[in-house]
Amino acid sequence: MVIQIPKETCPRPFLKWAGGKGRLIQQYKNYFPESYNTYYEPFLGGGAVFFHLQPSAAVLTDINPELITTYRCVRDSVDDLIERLKKHKQQHDKHDKDYYYEVRSYPEGSDLEKAARFIYLNKTCFNGLYRVNSQGKFNVPLGRYKNPGICNEELLRAASIALYKKKIRKADFAQVLNHATSSDDFVFFDPPYYPVSETSYFTAYSRYSFAENQQIKLKDVFVELAKQGVKVMLSNSDCPFIRNLYSGFNIYTISAARSINSNAQRRGKITEVLVTSY
Repeated sequence: MVIQIPKETCPRPFLKWAGGKGRLIQQYKNYFPESYNTYYEPFLGGGAVFFHLQPSAAVLTDINPELITTYRCVRDSVDDLIERLKKHKQQHDKHDKDYYYEVRSYPEGSDLEKAARFIYLNKTCFNGLYRVNSQGKFNVPLGRYKNPGICNEELLRAASIALYKKKIRKADFAQVLNHATSSDDFVFFDPPYYPVSETSYFTAYSRYSFAENQQIKLKDVFVELAKQGVKVMLSNSDCPFIRNLYSGFNIYTISAARSINSNAQRRGKITEVLVTSY
């Protein structure tokens, strides 16, 4: 069941997110299941697919605690969050680089303060990239933006409406096995992609890496869900390893754009895969 919201107020991701699916939705549309009751997204990230589908019931999870805190604050306390973001914008306009690194250095505070910090850093850091060091500390440098969209009130309020009554939890992807159990459920996996080359190797969206053994564990979860009749969709890089892992399912080729590279000339079209169990 899908709720229809007028186009002018349609929600969309309020975060910039590496590997976000906003530009690929049009290619995905024909592969979404026709019907389901509850939507699950275990690698939430920017949530582009969730915001596009606007399911009436959803369980949104991610291993990143700051991301989950931010989504909950957008859902539950959007007005207070907007006020804090306005203050970040004022200080950023005055001090720019100094203020960015000061905020980056102090992750403590209330949930609202953490959420405002998360959005502020996301909008002002290089390429909206989320990367942490071995201690779990955010370490992306300041991006070069003339007018970063630190506080988009309309966007945040639309997201808050879309997230109303949705379940938002910190959880490992495998925990979806405890909840999605029937053909009434639809699970979309958008994990850190398997690297197609040494230079594309980036899996540190949280302090926990997502290496080959995690990809295999994810495939096992995909298989188990499919056995129970759950409708499952997964995106990943187009490479022999991934195609072999999911050779027993439907695999579709998607055209995408590589966007994370400091050299703009090295950003270009690549292919990804979309896998479905149905």
